[in-house]
Amino acid sequence: MQEKELLEKIEEVLKKLKEINIEMPIIVEGESDVRALRELGLEGEIIPINRGQSLFNFCEDIARKYGKVVILTDWDRKGGHLCKLLKENLKANDVQFNTEMRAKLAGYCKKETKDVEGLTGCVYRLKNGIKNAN
Repeated sequence: MQEKELLEKIEEVLKKLKEINIEMPIIVEGESDVRALRELGLEGEIIPINRGQSLFNFCEDIARKYGKVVILTDWDRKGGHLCKLLKENLKANDVQFNTEMRAKLAGYCKKETKDVEGLTGCVYRLKNGIKNAN
């Protein structure tokens, strides 16, 4: 896939993520992920996983406040494992979840970055590469 096409695909996913985020919070691993998504224009609620409590308690808190969430953990091995655990715990708490955006970004970005916080740099590099090629 050429840089221009790749950038278009990533921006398409980010646009959809912005729309979803208006109504649904996004769960990310840490504060740097929150900052990256803010830089990319997301304005809705973004919730970093609180390292001070168990994952099950975190998911119980989510269940008390929300019926649906987006899981956007990194697409490295640790992030994949965390996504699996979140899905299991959210399901146990009757919370619906969306992992489609994570899967799409992982597919498009895996050569550029392995994490959410790297998305900003990935988009910047692609835009710069396209600009310099013209």
